[in-house]
Amino acid sequence: MRWAQLTLVENDPGNYDPHFWLDYFRRVHADAACLSAGGCVAYYPTQIPFHYRSPWMGDSDPFGELLAGCRAMDMVVIARTDPHAIHQDAYEAHPEWVAVDVDGQPRRHWASPELWVTCALGPYNFEFMTEVHREIVSRYQVDGIFSNRWTGHGICYCASCRRLFRERHGLDLPRSQDPRDPAWRAYLGWRQERLFQLWRLWDGEIRAINPRARFIANSGGGALSSLDMKTIGELSDTLFADRQARHGLMAPWANGKNAKEYRATLGNKPIGGIFSVGVEEKYRWKDSVQSPAEIRLWVLDGIANGLRPWFTKFAGSVYDPRWLQVVEELYGWHHRHERYLRNQAPLARVALVYSQQTAQFYGGQEAYEWVETPILGWYQALVEARIPFEMVHDGLLDAEHVDRYRTLILPNIAALSDHQCRQLSEFVARGGSLVATFETSRYNQWGELRPDLGLGHLFGVQAAGKVEGPMRNAYLRLEREADGRIHPLLAGLEDAPRIIHGAYRLPVQATAPLAHAPLTLIPSYPDLPMEAVYPRVERTEVPEVYLRETAGGRVVYFPWDIDRIFWEVLCVDHGRLLANAVRWATDEPPVVTVEGPGVLDVTVWRQEASMTVHLVNLTNPMMMKGPARELLPVGRQVVTVRLPVGTRPRRVQLLNTPGPASWEEGQGVVRVEVPSVLDLEVVAIDLDSA
Repeated sequence: MRWAQLTLVENDPGNYDPHFWLDYFRRVHADAACLSAGGCVAYYPTQIPFHYRSPWMGDSDPFGELLAGCRAMDMVVIARTDPHAIHQDAYEAHPEWVAVDVDGQPRRHWASPELWVTCALGPYNFEFMTEVHREIVSRYQVDGIFSNRWTGHGICYCASCRRLFRERHGLDLPRSQDPRDPAWRAYLGWRQERLFQLWRLWDGEIRAINPRARFIANSGGGALSSLDMKTIGELSDTLFADRQARHGLMAPWANGKNAKEYRATLGNKPIGGIFSVGVEEKYRWKDSVQSPAEIRLWVLDGIANGLRPWFTKFAGSVYDPRWLQVVEELYGWHHRHERYLRNQAPLARVALVYSQQTAQFYGGQEAYEWVETPILGWYQALVEARIPFEMVHDGLLDAEHVDRYRTLILPNIAALSDHQCRQLSEFVARGGSLVATFETSRYNQWGELRPDLGLGHLFGVQAAGKVEGPMRNAYLRLEREADGRIHPLLAGLEDAPRIIHGAYRLPVQATAPLAHAPLTLIPSYPDLPMEAVYPRVERTEVPEVYLRETAGGRVVYFPWDIDRIFWEVLCVDHGRLLANAVRWATDEPPVVTVEGPGVLDVTVWRQEASMTVHLVNLTNPMMMKGPARELLPVGRQVVTVRLPVGTRPRRVQLLNTPGPASWEEGQGVVRVEVPSVLDLEVVAIDLDSA
C-alpha cells in the first residue's frame, strides 16, 4: 500500500547510511520498497562481464544489505534495473549494443558523454539484460524486477534494427514521423511488437526462477503514451504511474488523471503513484526539495483517485531534509486509514475516453494540441463541476468495460475503426449516452479520412465540408425553445444572449429532424479596425450543437473544438456547456453531489464494507502552475451520497476532521456536512445490509 524507492548513485556505497533509510522506511510504515540493483551500474557483486560495478562498493553488497533490512520488516522488495546506458569497455567489446543515430553514428549519452546509449530492441536488452535479470533473481529473493528507461530513446538505426525491421516489413526504417508514411506506421507497430516480446521474455525468465516474481515495466500513460495500454493492462499484475510531479502549466489533478488512465486498462489491479520529493522541471534538479504544500496536493490527489503512494529519492545522501516530515505525515495518515483506502471499485457513472490510435495516426507530431488538449479541457470542466468520472481506453469499448457507465465522453476521438463505431452504437442502443466533439469518428483507425462521420447516424449529422479555422471573433447565439423555456444545456446562462465560439468548427448538416438547436452560429466578423467590429450576420439557422434522444440513450454532439478551446482559454461559459451536456446526457440522480465554495476534485469509491467520497481542495492561486506555497482551506461543503442498493449506513466519519460527523439519512441517501477542507477530506460511510 505504501512504497519507498531509493535510487542509489554510484558513490553511495560506503558513503551513505543504509540504517537511516531502513529506519525511515519503518517510520513511514512503508510495506514495499524498490531498490537499485543493476543495469547501468551494479550495486551487488555481479559475475557478468561488462556489468559495471560501482567502484565504491569494494567487497560489499549494498543491494543485498538493503534487501535484508527490508525483509526483516516483512516488506515486499523489487529490484530496480536501468538498461539505457553502458560504459566505454562494454562499448569497445560490444559496439552492437549501442544505439545509432540517423546519420549512422553511435550515440553518446546526452547528459554523461563518457557513457553510450543502448539500443532497446537488440541484443543488449534481449541477451545481456536478460542475463542480468536472471542473476539478480537467482541470487536474491526479490518479488520482481522494475526496469526504468527500458524502451529506448528515439529510433535506433543500428544494423540489428535495420535488419529486423526489413525482415518484418520489407522496408527501411523511417526518416520522418509522418502518420501517413507507411514506414512510420509499420515502425510504430514493430517497435511495440519488439518491446512486448522483450517484456514477455524478461517476465518468463524471472518466473522460471521464482514463480512468485514478476517483471514490472516502467511504462504506461494516456493518449500520448507510445506503448499500447490495452496490452500493458493484459501483461501487468501491477504497474506504477511514473509522473513524479508537476512541471510547467499543469494542475494538481494531473496525478489523479494518471490513475484513471492506468485503471482504464488495468482494472482493479494495484497501481502505484510514483512521486518525487524534488522539483521536476526540464533543468532536472535531481537533488532538490519541493514545498510541503505542493507535495501534499500532488500525493493526495493521487490517493483520492486510487493510487498507492510511492516516494522516490535519488541518492542515498540527504542534502536537504525538509521533505522527510511531510512524507512521514502523509504515509502515517495513509496507514491509519488504510481500510478506507483499499478500494474495490469507483462508483462514477461518467467516463472520458482516450485514444492512442487517434494520437498516433490523426494527431501525429501535433497530438498534444489536437488529442491531449481536448482531454485536458474535459478533465478541468468535470473537476470544476464536481462530477466524478473515470477514463476508458478506446480499445476496450465492449460491454464488459463500458456498461458500468451511463455516459461516455468522446473528446475529439477522430480515429475510430468501424468495429469501434459499432461498439459505441451498441452502447447507445443498450441505454448508454454519448457526448462527442469536433472531428470524432471522421477518420478510420489509421487516420484516413472517411466519406462521412462514422458516428454520424448517432449524431444525426453528415459532414458538409472541410474544417474551418482558426476562426476569429466568432460567437454562439443562445436560443430559447418555442415556448420560451431554456434547454438544460444552457443552465446558468439564462441571461446571456450570446457567448464566444471556439477556434475550429466542422461544417455539418442535419440528417434527422432537429427539435431545437440551443446554440446557433454567429459567423466571424472583423476584429480590426475597431470601427469595423460589428456582426455582418446577426442570426443564422446553423446549429452548433446537436441533441438527440434515441430509443436507447441520449447523444450530444458539438461540431467544434469546445473542449480544446476551453483548456486554452478557460472560458466559464464553455465550462458550463460541457458540464451541462454531461448532466443532460446522463439523466439520472447523481451518485454524489457536493455543494459549497471552491474547486474540489471529487471521487467516490466502494470498499468491502464501506464507501468513501474524497474531496481534494484544489482552490489555490497556484492551481494551474506549481509549486503551491501554502494550503488555503475552503468553507462548508454539503455532501449528498446515494447509497448502494441494499445497504444502509452504520457509521459516518470525516477522516480529517476530529469529532463526530454531522449527518442524516433518508430514502437511500446520506447527507453530510463538512465544516472545511484544507487539502483532503474523506467522507467514510460504513455500510450494513439493509
